[in-house]
Amino acid sequence: MPKRILTGTVTSDANEQTVTVSVERRFKHPVMQKTIRKSKKYRAHDPENSFKVGDTVRIQECAPVSKSKRWEVIAS
Repeated sequence: MPKRILTGTVTSDANEQTVTVSVERRFKHPVMQKTIRKSKKYRAHDPENSFKVGDTVRIQECAPVSKSKRWEVIAS
């Protein structure tokens, strides 16, 4: 099974080797047909602490690194 890749914006880099990435998705409401924006936050592994708040990054699924980290940063 292929690993999912998502694109989002870094919202926090306060923790060591971890960034919080907000990923936004858009879809049409099934009844109202209005475009809705929903966002979800993912905690991703950043071993070099190279990404800062506001950076656009790509994250990929990986094996669990810690209790809350199941994603790793692959590129900006």
